[in-house]
Formats: sequence, C-alpha cells, structure tokens
Amino acid sequence: MTRALLTMLSLVLASTAIASTPADARVDDFALLDQRGEYHQLYYLKDAPAIVIMVQGNGCPIVRAGLATFKAIRDAYSPRGVEFWMLNSNLQDDRDSIAAEANAFGIDIPVLVDEAQLIGESLGVVRTGEVLVIDPKTWQIAYRGPMNDQLTYERTKPAPKANYLADTLDALLDGRSVDAASRDAVGCLINFPERNRDHQSISYSETIAPMLEANCVPCHREGGIGPWTMSSYRMVRGFAPMIREVVRTKRMPPWHADPHVGTFEGDRTLSTPDIQTLVHWVEAGAPRGAGPDPLADAGRTFEDWPLGEPDLVVSLPAFEVPASGVVDYQYPAVTNPLDRGVWVRAATIAPGDRAVVHHALAGAVTELPGEDDLDAVFDNYLIGYAPGAESIVYPDDSGVFVPKGGAFTFQMHYTPVGRPATDVTRLALYFADQPPPHIMRHHVVLDPTIHIAPNDPAYTDTAYIEFERAAILYSMFPHAHYRGRSAKFELIYPDGRKELLLSVPKYDFNWQREYRLTQPRSIPAGGRLLYTSVYDNSARNPGNPDPAREVPWGLQSWDEMLYGAIMFRWQDERSDAPFHDPRRFELRQMYGFMDRDMNGKLELSEMPPRMRQGFEPHFDTVDRNGDGGLDIDEYIGAMRQRVSQR
Repeated sequence: MTRALLTMLSLVLASTAIASTPADARVDDFALLDQRGEYHQLYYLKDAPAIVIMVQGNGCPIVRAGLATFKAIRDAYSPRGVEFWMLNSNLQDDRDSIAAEANAFGIDIPVLVDEAQLIGESLGVVRTGEVLVIDPKTWQIAYRGPMNDQLTYERTKPAPKANYLADTLDALLDGRSVDAASRDAVGCLINFPERNRDHQSISYSETIAPMLEANCVPCHREGGIGPWTMSSYRMVRGFAPMIREVVRTKRMPPWHADPHVGTFEGDRTLSTPDIQTLVHWVEAGAPRGAGPDPLADAGRTFEDWPLGEPDLVVSLPAFEVPASGVVDYQYPAVTNPLDRGVWVRAATIAPGDRAVVHHALAGAVTELPGEDDLDAVFDNYLIGYAPGAESIVYPDDSGVFVPKGGAFTFQMHYTPVGRPATDVTRLALYFADQPPPHIMRHHVVLDPTIHIAPNDPAYTDTAYIEFERAAILYSMFPHAHYRGRSAKFELIYPDGRKELLLSVPKYDFNWQREYRLTQPRSIPAGGRLLYTSVYDNSARNPGNPDPAREVPWGLQSWDEMLYGAIMFRWQDERSDAPFHDPRRFELRQMYGFMDRDMNGKLELSEMPPRMRQGFEPHFDTVDRNGDGGLDIDEYIGAMRQRVSQR
C-alpha cells in the first residue's frame, strides 16, 4: 500500500471518527424550514414515541431506491404517533432543487433544508440514505444506520432479510431496548468542509462582535428589551451556549419572515455564513483572541427622536407593568389636541421603558373608541413599533391625513421582566408643509367567521381583497393570537398567476411586526391579495390556553383572528382628488372572506346563515346575470340597496 493511499485512508477514518456521535449524546433542539418553506422544530415533537430522520440528497441512488420503503414504514408507524422527517445537508442542494426532486420522486415527507450544515454536523451525519431514530424521552439517538439490508451500491436484494428501522421502532413502542444502536450505512458521502476546521481562529474582535453589534445589540443593551446586555466579551462568553441554542432554534434574532421570500426594511436575519461562523465560534469555546472589544462601549444610548424635533408629541397614560405574570394587551386612547387636520409624513414611537414594551401600534380616529372597539388602531393606522423599528417615513411623497379632534388610539403589548416598571410611551408625529401628492391607505383582510375545532394542530383559514383599481403595496402585518402558527400574503394576478409576497413560517404572538417592502409592489386592477393563516389548537402548542376548546373569532387573546393588515395607496389617487370609498372597500372585505372557493361568485351556500335568509327570497333578482352567484358588483349593489331601504 502506497504512502499516499495510507494518508488518504487515515484522513477518511479520522473524518468518520470525528463525525460520529456518542450513543449516549443528547440531541440538542433545532429548527429548520422544509422544501415548502414550512417550519419544523425538533422539541415540538416531545410527546412522540419516536422521531425518524432519513438523510436525503438530490441525485443519490440509495435515497431514491429507498423512498418506497421509507414511505411504507411512515404509513405503518405514523398512526402510532411516530414522526418522520428527511434532512438535506448537501452543499450542492438548495430549497428549489430539493423541492424539484421531491416533486419528481413523489416525496411527501418534509425535507428539512440544513443550509448552514450545522444540524448535519451536530448529528454526526456522514452519508445520505442513513436513518436516525431519536427517542424523545431521552433526546438520544436510539439507532443510526440503514433502514434494512436490502440496498447496497449497484446491487439490490429482492427483499430485505433484516429490517433494522422497523425493529427499532417496534422496540421503542414496546418499551424494549434496541438490539443495535449503530450500523454502517450506505449512501453518498456528504461534504462538511467546516467539520474538521479549527474554529479557534475565528476573531471575536473582527467578526463576532461586529455581527452581534449589527443584529443583536439594538435589543441587548442597557435599558433594551433584551434580558441581558451584550456589553463585553465576558458577558457574551457567559451566554454563548444560550446564543447557540436560540440561533439553532430560530428564536433569535426575532425576525420571522422567510428569508427566501421578498426583502424587507429592518431585516436583521443572520445570513447562512454568519450563522455558521457564530455557532462554530461558540462550539469552539467562544475564544477571545486578539484585538479590542467593540462591545465594551458604555456610551450607547437610545435616541428618542432620530428624525429630529417632532411637530407633535402625544404621551400615553402611565401604565404599571408588574414584575411577573401575563399582561393583556392594552388599548389606551388619547384625545387629539389639534384644532386642524394635518398630513403626517413620518412618525416615531419612543417607549418610556424599552425593557417592557414588546410592540406598540398607533392610529388616529375621528372619535374616542368604545371599550369593545379594540381594533380601532387600524382604522387610520400610523405606525407599528418593535425593537429596532422605531420610526416610519412615508415614501413617494405620500402621507396619512389626521383630521382635527377625535383621538389617537394605541395597542400596547407589555412583557414583565422580573421587576415592576412604569411605562409612559410617546408618539412623535412629523407634519408635511403641504398636502402630499398621494394618500397612504390602510386596510385589513379578515374573516370574522373563523371557528377552530378542538385539538386541531393545523387549522387553515383564508380571505382576500380584490383591488378594483391599480394600487401600490408598501407593507403587510400578519396578526393572530396564541394559536397562530404561520401566515402568508400572496398576490393573485387577474390571469390566475400567484406570487408569494410574504411568508412567516413560525408566527410568534410575542414578536408581531409590520413587514415593510424595500421595493413596493404594484397590484394590477383586478388583482387579489390573499391572506392565509394556520392555527395550532393542539396540546403541543405551548401557548395554547385550552386545546379542548372550539375557538371563535374574538378580540381577546384566548380567542382567534384571521387578520392581515396592509398599507397601500391607489396608483392614480391624489390628495386633491380623492376617490377612495371606505364603505365600498369594506363590502369587498366582506366578500373576500365569504367567497370560499374564490371563483368570483358568491353562492347562497357560502353566505352566513342570517345573510342567506335575507337574500334567499329574492336571490334571482339580485343575480342579474343569472349565473347562480353574485359577482362583486352585484353583491355591492344589493347590499347598498338593502341599507337604503332600512
């Protein structure tokens, strides 16, 4: 054997040894998106008897040949609660190519896309085709290796003689010990270039600290909402294991838009290279290295008015936040002191205590809202605050008109931080000297008829708004309550094409925010903006107040909402010649949640019971074209006629 061959063999063996995971090692929690952009978190499945992961790779003949067997095992054991995933850690594959492979080979199992390769590294993955069985009772790998002994390179037995995966699942389900925890697998080797690299050389001073400064310090500083301050290397090193965990589970940074869909202002998502670097640095022991400490800066302060001196400052009433517990949303209103109408060109929200203000929304209404009018903030919406997104400057010479009198309305989300706090949040408004050319509008796509069955883990509801004129969309704001699981906005063109504008795979009630497009989108006349929300009313949802409850629409957080707010303007509407008809738009809003099949015809069967009773006696009269359903114009005409006859 030549020296070169011996050297190569030793490297292969060393790589395999380093990659392997001890049988008693605990599998740390992680979260990944799959080929469809859906979110999956390992520890969410803590009540499953077993979790099976097959390592997938595009083009691997072992994976393709084993798909039928893997799906058959899935079909046999899923009814018994076993969960099945696939995992792709290949450098050469991406979400689009994985989705194409899944479509071509009928893969109907989530393929988790491990773009940073961190999960494949931590699981000790070596080859595609390998299966891992995780026991949630211990979070240890109960088995790793091939599914059976049927497949090998270029040869396949007519039938397997040993069924390792099925035997392992039978043992776990029966409470027996697994015969063999590990077997050699066959499949395509996966290139993990960072697996054996020395990450001690990653520079804290030049790489890690600037990354944290840009993405994390805006919250993790003195007086900020972050629970600890990134004020020095010593602090960061102490919390390094926690940093690794929240990055691997996508809890931090708190930005929940799918990075593969659209671009938005204020996006603090860590890039894949940044995630790799940060986690590898932590796993290397968080070395200090040479150089200054960029985080050791005691001079960081919050600037109340980054846009300059405001034209009007509105102070909210003081609110006492307890040291612990849950604080329901607060909906204060402040009388408008202005004796004239004004055009608002920009706004800023400055929390009194940034550590307890999770988010804040502000709007303006013509009269003080009633106690039950909890969504009045969206009637003439001005700004949404979240840490790191304190201000808005309206684009394209547009603005929001605030009439004299009435009130400024707010929605405040407070989070106790272990000490009592008094918050006095302020709203700053900046006025235009002259009316702007364009009028910014706000609207909500909703469905007040929503009903979620008990224990439903993935209830889906949709509604749409059809634009009768060309419009320009600036931002989207998904909203749900404790059962919200995911949300998305899609644009349906008049020719039927569908484009995904925003996807929030993991909706988080605690981190609600407005997503402002870096490039506003044109919506053609006849285009529909479709809003979809998925809800988790199961016991697996840790925030679920009561999985056994049938959940209706409601303004309180223990009920639910399908509620997607948008900011837009009509393309050809000018402030000196407004044509927006709020009532007509509201009727379109109603039509958009009743037209369940979205065929542009509202049939009697789609109407709520009371409306159906009112329309049924004279439905043939209002259905002027006799096609068995009301188009949007027939519906609006009929509704306005009914109002005029009252």
